[in-house]
Amino acid sequence: MLLIVRSLLLAIMLMLAFVFGGLYCLFRPRHRDNVHMFAKLFSAVAPVLGIKVIVRQPQTPSPSPCIYLANHQNNYDMFTHTAAVPKGTVSLGKKSIVWMPLFGQIYWLSGNILIDRNNRHKAFSTMADTARKIKEKCLSVWIFPEGTRSRGKGLLPFKAGAFHTAIAAGVPIVPVVASNQSNIHLNRWNNGVVIIEVMAPISTEGLSKEDVKPLSAKVHSLMADKLAELDHEAGSMMGKPAAV
Repeated sequence: MLLIVRSLLLAIMLMLAFVFGGLYCLFRPRHRDNVHMFAKLFSAVAPVLGIKVIVRQPQTPSPSPCIYLANHQNNYDMFTHTAAVPKGTVSLGKKSIVWMPLFGQIYWLSGNILIDRNNRHKAFSTMADTARKIKEKCLSVWIFPEGTRSRGKGLLPFKAGAFHTAIAAGVPIVPVVASNQSNIHLNRWNNGVVIIEVMAPISTEGLSKEDVKPLSAKVHSLMADKLAELDHEAGSMMGKPAAV
């Protein structure tokens, strides 16, 4: 019964968000704050799903513009990570998203950037254009560097595109880590705590494309350690061992 009720509520809330949010975007298409508006709408769904989201920001506000690198776990990212998305931020997504009925068109209309990962030349061209937009429009970009959902398998290897873009734009990288959420089920009343921590910025000043691999390795190590730490803490809050 809980599964049915939640599924209906989720469908209604998402439809309302898409309809009213889509109409809003029609009046200011691809505005730099459209994604933040949708993020607030989606993050409000978390309590309905039995998820308590805790967002931790660094003592010093993240610089703007910057590139946010977040771990990508499953579809629930739409309701958890969104609580940490600031104004002036758009996301980078696969070009195929645009063909998803309603969601894809709104994703583009809200100002997000689409990349064709199957075409290496076009992908690099898009990343170069993204670097230009970051500098010209003072725009931050939210990227999932794993490129796919980890589905509870920890932090997957990173793709290089985000690091090339950060270095080309000359902006810092801000890691964002969410604790494990692979145990979320719509038919369970309490789905526990998801802790999202926005980490300290990592400068790319003075770096070149030769520094991409060591920079990627450094960020991956920091995020993997933070993920293990947050998983343990979130598990303790629920009174059970953290997920492995």
